[in-house]
Amino acid sequence: MSMTDQSAVDFEDTEDDGIETMYLTFPIAEETYGVPITMVTEIVGMQQVVSVPDAPNYIKGVINLRGQVIPLMDVRLRFGMAERAYDERTVVIVMQISNSPVGLIVDGVSEVVDIPDDKIGRSNVYSKAGTSGVVSGMGHIGERIAILLDVSVLM
Repeated sequence: MSMTDQSAVDFEDTEDDGIETMYLTFPIAEETYGVPITMVTEIVGMQQVVSVPDAPNYIKGVINLRGQVIPLMDVRLRFGMAERAYDERTVVIVMQISNSPVGLIVDGVSEVVDIPDDKIGRSNVYSKAGTSGVVSGMGHIGERIAILLDVSVLM
């Protein structure tokens, strides 16, 4: 999916039929990750980023998207991976978390997939003892696996 700074994919008008089991998948390095489509409002190309002082290194700053200030998190850096130069495939997944918009910078987007609950392996082994980890489960998509993220913990 190729996007320019002005293009966007809008998910707010998505029908409600079975949407609770739908996930937007995206690559980070060699792995596939997924977030609930119900939290995604749109996908936009990289924008002009304004740095914010004293923020963690994985918070790249904020963007102004149609008059709305949206903080951006680089998911690679949040996971302790090597930084990668942004290119034409790099996108921002804008999500609504606790009534606030947040943008996740990812290497690209793959597809929206239906992962029923019986195809999700859930376990507390994905987090440190006594903490809620960013991984909510492992979704089975045919022969592939998507690491499903708990976005509220990620933020």
